[in-house]
Amino acid sequence: MAGRNHLYIPGPTNSPHEVLSAMHLPMEDHRAPTFPLLLTPVLEDLKKIFRTETGQAFVFPATGTAGWEIAFTNTLNPGDKVLIYRFGQFSHLWMSMAQRLGLDVEFHEVTWGKGIPLDHLENRLKEDTKHEIKAVLATHNETATGVTSDLAGVRKAMDASSHPALLFVDGVSSIASLEFKMDDWGVDAAISGSQKGFMLPAGLAILAFSQKALALTETATFPRCFLDLKDQMAQNALGYTPYTPSTPMLHGLRAALDLLLEEGLENVYARHHRLAEGTRKAIAAWGLKLCAEPGFESDTVSAIVVPEDKDARDVIATAFNKYDISLGAGLTEVMGKVFRIGHIGDMNDVSMLGAIAGVEMALLDSGFDITPGSGVAAAIEYYRSTSTAA
Repeated sequence: MAGRNHLYIPGPTNSPHEVLSAMHLPMEDHRAPTFPLLLTPVLEDLKKIFRTETGQAFVFPATGTAGWEIAFTNTLNPGDKVLIYRFGQFSHLWMSMAQRLGLDVEFHEVTWGKGIPLDHLENRLKEDTKHEIKAVLATHNETATGVTSDLAGVRKAMDASSHPALLFVDGVSSIASLEFKMDDWGVDAAISGSQKGFMLPAGLAILAFSQKALALTETATFPRCFLDLKDQMAQNALGYTPYTPSTPMLHGLRAALDLLLEEGLENVYARHHRLAEGTRKAIAAWGLKLCAEPGFESDTVSAIVVPEDKDARDVIATAFNKYDISLGAGLTEVMGKVFRIGHIGDMNDVSMLGAIAGVEMALLDSGFDITPGSGVAAAIEYYRSTSTAA
């Protein structure tokens, strides 16, 4: 097929030319005297993305999943109680990891389509008068269902309960795309990955920790070696890493940070919201609904529910095989029930219109009763009326 595959999944996302070019370079000596000139500014500029002045940023040659484990094993102890709400596949996987590591996991089921219930969280923490809960695990953006939870509200609920628990945030599909304020929201461990808002290939766990959390590395008793923050802190202070890093990925991250900071984080957030709104206008014009309930809609991914007599996998297969478009699949409990459109990373109006047009053709081919051109027209009108271009 002529042309290229068009990637409209919520990760990996499209990599800008500047990022790809930055990674295309000869191998280099990661122990050279000049290496700190690359690593140290990257770590400092990551703090700007996390919106922290007091925290510390880290980069591991790993993934966001490893980031979850880094947060657990460097700050907690086996048997510690943690609290999590399960409302999608990724909150489920984070919960499962905590259980497998030997933490005492208290989890509460939430309808897939909703996010963290703030009233329940506040009341549960108030009930915990002995402060047995050591950490609250908050999935900021549940990629499987296209749901974003209110992190500012989570912090407000924790403060209202006067509970000292740590706040861990899975921000893999939100940080560098959605509003995130580590210091203002009192986040103790923020976990992300390179393949989402940072617009890189998968392969880097990108994290930030509060000073409160870092102090706990001295008392945490989980076995750890490769994932030990103390080794990172010791070497990062000198401008190096404790083991061989992926130098091409670090150069790519440097380029991605330059793009994000040049655009300005508030503009990055606004762009993602606008692209998501145009996509939602198209979905409504097709007569379809989001998995996310009102108030929980994500600005990085839309999970679209298909009618009961349809299978979302048919839409995904048609889009890929006939139109060379990659869409996100429904996972576990929503498999076959939803398909997902990613609107995260290196995207603009025309990018999203291409996705919407391709999805519309796949829906028509799959027998959906929609009006040809309806979704595209709705998105076009929204983007035209909200354009900030001169």
